[in-house]
Amino acid sequence: MTTLTPEEALFHYRRGQFFMADSRHDPRLFLLDPQKRGILPLDGFHVPRRLAKFIRTDPFDIRVDSAFAEVLAACAAPSSDRSETWINSPIAECYQGLFHAGHAHSVECWQGEQMVGGLYGVAVGAAFFGESMFSRARDASKIALVFLVARLIAGGFQLLDTQFLTQHLIQFGAIEVERALFRQKLAAAIVGIGDFQALPGDLRGAQILQSIAQTS
Repeated sequence: MTTLTPEEALFHYRRGQFFMADSRHDPRLFLLDPQKRGILPLDGFHVPRRLAKFIRTDPFDIRVDSAFAEVLAACAAPSSDRSETWINSPIAECYQGLFHAGHAHSVECWQGEQMVGGLYGVAVGAAFFGESMFSRARDASKIALVFLVARLIAGGFQLLDTQFLTQHLIQFGAIEVERALFRQKLAAAIVGIGDFQALPGDLRGAQILQSIAQTS
């Protein structure tokens, strides 16, 4: 298929499925439902010691949903550590629609008026599906993830889906679960209520770390 509506995407998210493309220049989409799924338990989230120390210096201004289209474009663009990405035009258009419908969100790291990192994902009930991240400054995407997790915890989310397990995520406590267990967790989460805006937008790094520590 070469088109994907926000409604279709939400239908598949609720079933534990997601879409990708072979490359950003390939208009075709394919549906994935992997046997093993990466998740990041919110009650076991771990911030590496060196990163926590850096976060306390407040190196970035953290904003939420202020530049979703720009985050999406940055995640879709090639970078020094990835020559190709899976976000093609149909996927980008779909996520723009999900953002305008209030389901997709971005967390952004800014230095002055320059965005230097961030991530985006989709919220369905009390489940959050992390999609992609980018970084143009030291630890920017990692810090965006820490602020995302704090926001999910404050908003009562139950599940953070990472799709796949990577070394980048393992350091934060990510694990891999069988598809059947993931579907159980997903079924419980999507009928819940998650409030992505529950956390004030002006909290500093030390406050964010404290809020996570109280839950982990």
